Amino acid sequence: MKKDGFFITFEGADGSGKTTQIKMLEEYLVTQKKDFIITRDPGGTKLGSKLREILLTYDGKIAPFCELFLYLADRAQHVDEVIMPALNNGKMVLCDRYIDSTLAYQGYARGLNIDEIINLNNLVTHSLIPDLTLLFDIETGIAMKRIGDKKDRLESEAAHFHEKVRFGYLDLAKKDPQRIKVIDASMSIDDVYNQVIEIIKQFV
Repeated sequence: MKKDGFFITFEGADGSGKTTQIKMLEEYLVTQKKDFIITRDPGGTKLGSKLREILLTYDGKIAPFCELFLYLADRAQHVDEVIMPALNNGKMVLCDRYIDSTLAYQGYARGLNIDEIINLNNLVTHSLIPDLTLLFDIETGIAMKRIGDKKDRLESEAAHFHEKVRFGYLDLAKKDPQRIKVIDASMSIDDVYNQVIEIIKQFV
């Protein structure tokens, strides 16, 4: 899909620190006088906020395909309402999670068919792929300790689920190293930030 802006996504397990890094990068981009927006997936729209609440706080069982389609519904609205308009106006878009999260969580961890997920993602996003994806990689045990006791529905999944998520992310990075850049998220916040800035400078 043709666009004028630059699309960056932030991926990684819960507890990897990616949300903190987005906030730190925001401060840097302000000093560089970049025109940008920050959004999140799910929850980047008014409708998406309601879907996010269901996905993360619903206390009953959600079937894997139901979970998948809730994320896809959010993404369809998000791309049309927020992401593409910003990109078409020449803005940089920083998005906390996007299509790779669905592949890692619903594909690799839930066991749904990867090719089918890719096709569905292409359908709802009009084949919009990020220009750059920063993958914050961290050992599952460390990530779980960072989260603590207060966990949402997905964070409460067993350790082996999150191990599959991590494997999925790293496998995706191996398949698309030009777009997905792996960052060692086990380091200090400042050291992780330095990794982020070095990559950003190469692309932006």
